Amino acid sequence: MAKVPDLFEDLKNCYSENEEYSSEIDQLSLNQKSFYDASYDPLHEDCMDKFTSLSTKETSVTSQLTFKESVVVVAGNGKVLKKRRLSFNQVITDADLEAVANDPEEEIIQPRRAAQSSQSNMKYIFKNVIKQRCILNDTLHQSIIQDPSGPYLMAAALHDLDQAVKFDMGIYKSNDDSKFPVTLRISKTRLFLSAQEEEEPVLLKEMPETPKVIKDETNLLFFWESHGTKNYFKSVIDPKLFIATKQEHQVHMAKGQPSITDFEILENQP
Repeated sequence: MAKVPDLFEDLKNCYSENEEYSSEIDQLSLNQKSFYDASYDPLHEDCMDKFTSLSTKETSVTSQLTFKESVVVVAGNGKVLKKRRLSFNQVITDADLEAVANDPEEEIIQPRRAAQSSQSNMKYIFKNVIKQRCILNDTLHQSIIQDPSGPYLMAAALHDLDQAVKFDMGIYKSNDDSKFPVTLRISKTRLFLSAQEEEEPVLLKEMPETPKVIKDETNLLFFWESHGTKNYFKSVIDPKLFIATKQEHQVHMAKGQPSITDFEILENQP
């Protein structure tokens, strides 16, 4: 191994003046304190924050200065999935990154529950009603009506829109100005749409009044997205799920096809 005398000289400067330094080839002096001794005198300021190791061989005394840096695998949503420690002077190639991603032995960093914790601490404050007496029609020209079998809704093709359920849409303020959390209440009632699990029917939940602040009852909230005449309502409690319909089927929560998740809004119906 080639000698690196200049680095070894730097290490000498890190020792106190009273410490005996030895450059014996076979071994370091027994009188010399360990470099990692906790009772060591304070290092000089220019020697701080250096990760250094000494090694001795039969024919030479060398010093090796080593820095470590992390290479990580990051998912598309920004989550760190895996990491590997590499030497600072090691060239990182595409093959290295692929090896980190595919090696099952790599340290896997478990995702934190920060998002869920943040969601549970979110507070939504009522602003105002932005749409009144609205009818929701799906792409099959079905309207939403009340299901006589229970506190549910269903989709049906109607000749008389007076039979369709009319909704009042109330908007809430959140910490994210790019999203529009809303409630859907059946007009002139205290019945609010309440999101459920995937493929389960949406419930009608009776509330004493329009909630001024929503913190725990987030299943009453939906993120409203509008793209032209198409409107989507994503569950706040599980944004992968949308209010959805099928032909002559109960209104339910779904991720997409074969269910219908986009609606046309007809406002201010009599």
